[in-house]
Amino acid sequence: MNAAAARLSSLTKELRLKWLQTRETWTDSRSAEFEAKYMQELFASVDRSMEVLSQLDKVIMRIRKDCE
Repeated sequence: MNAAAARLSSLTKELRLKWLQTRETWTDSRSAEFEAKYMQELFASVDRSMEVLSQLDKVIMRIRKDCE
């Protein structure tokens, strides 16, 4: 789980940077609409997923400990 979470985090960070670069040149109302409709929801979903992955990792660790 840690590897998946680390990869997701890294890719999301890269995407955020690319989006910020894009917003520097794409400044019309459509860019704001795109950000509100897609990017904000995507980043919020990734944040929620990271929390779930962390919880799953804790559960897996507990199961492994109990099985030893």
